[in-house]
Amino acid sequence: MSDSHYDCLIIGGGPGGLTAGIYAARAGMKVLLLEKASVGGQILVTDFIENYPGFPKGLTGWELVEAMKAQAENFGVPIESREVVSVDFTGDLKKVSLSDGAALTATTVILATGASPKKLGVPGEKQFMGKGISTCATCDAPFYRNKAVAAVGGGDTAVQESLYLTKFVDKVYLIHRRDQLRATKILQDRVFANDKVEILWDSIVTKVDGLFGLDKVLVENVKTGETRELAVEGCFIWVGILPNTDFLSGAVEVDDGGFIVTDARMQTSVPGVFAVGDVRNTPLRQVATAVGDAAIAAVSAEHYVEQVKS
Repeated sequence: MSDSHYDCLIIGGGPGGLTAGIYAARAGMKVLLLEKASVGGQILVTDFIENYPGFPKGLTGWELVEAMKAQAENFGVPIESREVVSVDFTGDLKKVSLSDGAALTATTVILATGASPKKLGVPGEKQFMGKGISTCATCDAPFYRNKAVAAVGGGDTAVQESLYLTKFVDKVYLIHRRDQLRATKILQDRVFANDKVEILWDSIVTKVDGLFGLDKVLVENVKTGETRELAVEGCFIWVGILPNTDFLSGAVEVDDGGFIVTDARMQTSVPGVFAVGDVRNTPLRQVATAVGDAAIAAVSAEHYVEQVKS
């Protein structure tokens, strides 16, 4: 095989990808991890993680990623900042094409590309994205110190990040389309007890607007039809995620939401191709589950490589 052939190619450098790299390297496989952006993925914009085992006082997403990355590098996992633009899984050798024109082959591939935040799809959203609209409180909260902001969503991320916003802002309008939050009880208790947060139940954003910058969000109550204009300078959106699978172009089976379908061994519809973490059809998207997926996938990949070579 050529230097561009690997036993295992890992696409994505979040906790799942890094864990897969650690297990694959320890198994003696020739492995390469590709990450198109920053190693760490979505975890980098997580303010604080308190439910990952082994850290009783909690830690930041950046701290956890740095530790995982160092561990992967200690085991000799090569990590390259390169983007995969297409794949061909039709043959025995899996082919991966990169944006720099290079082509790699592998016996196995582990897909760990994660997911990205959904958008609202309302007027003004595209215009003010990055100029008043954000999906990252950790990144942008300091810009709204002592101001009022809107936040959209009702799950763990929306509630946790809204609580983080209250460290900086004077007021958070938490807009949720239902009459109860989906977040875990401990997070609900915290947000209900925070007097900086006002929850707008049964409500949706219909428009974001402003003259020189974002200065108002229009909200509609879905039950009464009543509208309200919020004077805010920022709007944070946490209404779900979309899998990062565009580059696959139907190469593996996905569910109705576009998430990759796997079996219990993390194998996709294509033998030798595995998926882990947020990109697959999992009932829970947490660091702990991504890490567990990755351990299973790497061991499954190791067994697949052994069968091919035997």
